Amino acid sequence: MLRPWNLLLKKRVNIDLDGPRYLQIAHGLIHEIERGRLLPGEYLPSSRDLAETLKVNRKTIVTAYEELIAQGWLASVGTRGTRVSTSLPEGDATNAPHLSAKSTGVSAETEYPFLPAPDRLLAIPAGKWRKLDEGVADGRLFPADLLARAYRKAAEGASRANALHYRDPRGSPRLRQEIASMLRRQRGLMVGAENICITRGSQMGVFLTARILIRPGDAVLVERLTYEPAVAAFRACGAKIVTVGLDEDGVDVADVERACRKHRVRAIFVTPHHQFPTTVSMRPERRLRLLELARQFAFAIIEDDYDHEFHFGAQPLLPMASYAPARVIYAGSMSKLLVPALRIGYIAAAPKVVDALAYQISLIDGMGNTVTEEAAAELLESGEVRRHVRKTAQIYARRRDAFARNLDSEMHRLIDYRLPDGGLAFWLQFKDMAALDRLEQRAPEIGLSFASSQSYAAEEGTERGLRIGFASLTEEEAKEVLQALRRCAEP
Repeated sequence: MLRPWNLLLKKRVNIDLDGPRYLQIAHGLIHEIERGRLLPGEYLPSSRDLAETLKVNRKTIVTAYEELIAQGWLASVGTRGTRVSTSLPEGDATNAPHLSAKSTGVSAETEYPFLPAPDRLLAIPAGKWRKLDEGVADGRLFPADLLARAYRKAAEGASRANALHYRDPRGSPRLRQEIASMLRRQRGLMVGAENICITRGSQMGVFLTARILIRPGDAVLVERLTYEPAVAAFRACGAKIVTVGLDEDGVDVADVERACRKHRVRAIFVTPHHQFPTTVSMRPERRLRLLELARQFAFAIIEDDYDHEFHFGAQPLLPMASYAPARVIYAGSMSKLLVPALRIGYIAAAPKVVDALAYQISLIDGMGNTVTEEAAAELLESGEVRRHVRKTAQIYARRRDAFARNLDSEMHRLIDYRLPDGGLAFWLQFKDMAALDRLEQRAPEIGLSFASSQSYAAEEGTERGLRIGFASLTEEEAKEVLQALRRCAEP
């Protein structure tokens, strides 16, 4: 005698979702078994009865049953019907995970621990937003046909050379050679291809560097205002974050020395060319003192030179990596040179460090993107990158000046700022923190998204401000944005 069907399956199985109905029914039955509402050996209704209950074709139920029998969830018992397999352990409905009414078959909760995301995510919120960046290139300025030709040539060349397969995780040999050549000519780094590791953006490079340097409990020094994703990467590797001072001449090296005498310092993260977020440049005497402290206390300097090419006054100082390569791990990016979506960064370091980074890449990626890397190498080798930088540097200089004029006309009563000598962003300091609070509270209501003023602070109580990129905005767009920010900030 068949056991009575004591579940209201119509309420248990959601067949209004996308996808084959038989799979939705099969998933619903699996969940009932996992929850303990269908026990091992319990008989299911006939395919005809269940089809009538769920208002579907009988063939759909037959297919669902056959799928579950094949997977081992159900067993056919000849003329007696279909039942839950007796080889399954009994479930426990009282400990079953809660599923929302809109469940797609995947629980909203888990029965295992994991590291959750922080309250403030490092991403743009969902929905339609106008994103104010923190200083990126205008992707509209790079000719799409040049990029397309470079990709086509790269793909064809890689195919002819049988290079569309797994390869060296350090990156494309051609691109590594081209980047090394660029760093020698333009930034004074005496490096070769053996010193270069290609990454998918400079942030990946910083994270991989943290992986090979840091052990849980090691101290990493950062300026009190700094780049939040880098801090997050260090913390993810178990670092103890120690903040040091910052002023108009860059990092406070006396503070660095005090921190080194108090903590076991493994590394310091700096952006000396255009400090992130304040845009100030580290003075030569401080660079030399920082390098001496690195030698004395045996820590690494992670130098993120994210926008070296964009300077509007005097010739920029050479990177610290150019005159102390044994103490500096140098991170750079081609995304700022070309288009943000071209996810190519690089690390310049000693060959053994490059090998260690490549091993970490092999664990998470296996290899980079051969076609994209070869396309970037083509653009470097042909001189298109150099020509593009020369052209856009003039455009960005004009946009910087226009942005400053618009700041003066729209927000002079609300903010103080200094005209950046280089880089692609302004650091805005508010005269009244209440105005900044109003701006951050109201901006989402009009669809504006930007990094929180809290995101730059490496410790509680640090002064707040906003870093707003100007390079990706035309003069008209910038004026419109600043007018919107002013309206949000005003009482």
